[in-house]
Amino acid sequence: MIRKWTIISILLSTALLFGCSDYQKLLKSDNYEKKYEKAVDLYEKGDYYRALQLFDQVIPIYRGKEEAKDLFYYYAYSYYNQEDYVMASYYFQKYAKKFPNTDRAEETQFMAAYCKYLQSPRYSLDQSKTRKAIEQLQAFANQYPESERIDRVNNLIDELRGKLEKKAFEKAELYFDMEKYNAAVVAYENLLEKYPDTRYREEALFKILKAKYIYAKKSIASKQMERYQETLEAYDKLMNYYPESKYKEKAKDMYQQATSFLSN
Repeated sequence: MIRKWTIISILLSTALLFGCSDYQKLLKSDNYEKKYEKAVDLYEKGDYYRALQLFDQVIPIYRGKEEAKDLFYYYAYSYYNQEDYVMASYYFQKYAKKFPNTDRAEETQFMAAYCKYLQSPRYSLDQSKTRKAIEQLQAFANQYPESERIDRVNNLIDELRGKLEKKAFEKAELYFDMEKYNAAVVAYENLLEKYPDTRYREEALFKILKAKYIYAKKSIASKQMERYQETLEAYDKLMNYYPESKYKEKAKDMYQQATSFLSN
């Protein structure tokens, strides 16, 4: 039995060796028609790495011909299937621009944006790629408002916006934890201005109140009256938006202390 499997292994290795040898010969040949056929065959078999090497050689030859549409399409997906989303996005976008009137134009425009989405890092890292992905997804939505992909696009945008919101919120939290209360208030207010429907809205409004209260409490006497007044304004804003806020009791305690100071 061991000998049988050894023989099979040798035969498979030999076949693979000859297959690789044939492939190398094809790479060096001038038979572009055969290269085209082999590239497509390798693509369909999922051998994207070797397919790309052949596509690189045949695309310039078929530029301007009918076959170019398929070649560019396969080329972009070969990068995508190898998880090279930078190159995939570039070539999907290039396809959409080069062949805007084909039935694949919408698909490739979406895939170009989707590859940008896939490049978006976790929220704690630099979010420039996330912003670029949102921009490109929104451009797709504007161009194809009736697309069957529009719900998916909107969900992707919401997910990416969630990262930006979380990063903005965590930045404000960091300032708060470092007891940089003025900076924290500015950061929370920036969050609310950029993302008025943010899931962190109630907590941000409460933290603004708390930061202003603590800042007033720690201020020199000549500044306390003004800053306790700002505390009351922050309390009113929280209660206007969330009259039954989960922070209601804590907020009320700060309100009463600020009121007590101002009434003396």
